[in-house]
Amino acid sequence: MNAADVARYLKEHPDFLADHGELFTQLTVPHPHGGQAISLAERQLHALRDKIRQLESKLAELIRYGEENDEIGEKVHRLALALVEAEDYDTLRFALLENVRDNFSVPNVALRVWANAQSHEGEDFSPVTEELRFFATDLSHPYCGAPANLEVIDWFGPAACHIRSVALVPLRRGDQVLGLLAFGSEEAERFYPGMGTLYLARIGDLVVAALRHQLG
Repeated sequence: MNAADVARYLKEHPDFLADHGELFTQLTVPHPHGGQAISLAERQLHALRDKIRQLESKLAELIRYGEENDEIGEKVHRLALALVEAEDYDTLRFALLENVRDNFSVPNVALRVWANAQSHEGEDFSPVTEELRFFATDLSHPYCGAPANLEVIDWFGPAACHIRSVALVPLRRGDQVLGLLAFGSEEAERFYPGMGTLYLARIGDLVVAALRHQLG
């Protein structure tokens, strides 16, 4: 009989160890972390302790994620209040840019609105290429990653040459894209492919609602 036969026998006769409980103290196995041999019972305790440590680590990780989400949710809430309180477009723009810079620590923020752009003046309503409009329309969710679109990078002005990662949020109302909100960072890992975009999308929704109120 070899080891495989023993293992198969124990699987086929689960009551064997229950009927021979003395084996837990009589048989010994190597210590999981090296050192002297220990009984089966003590080995089981070590296995349970390792499992508990893994579960505690997972729980701590989930709690940390929950706290981070609560913090981000509070920041989005403050942004929503600032946008709601804006009395005109200039106030809205200031509230958006300052809130994102101060609360989210994103130093470079740019906005372009092409819906109703003909009836408004200012940098935010500057013409954009058809290529960029198609790009924004094709975005089903915010883009995060390397700054591949040079037209957008130019929006950041003097900081453009230092941008290493971007988040591009389409300002969508139904099937229509009204414009694009761009965040830029000098850190390559600040906005990366595969990162969660839920809160970015919610910020985009808030901006669209505020723009509808101010611009019609």
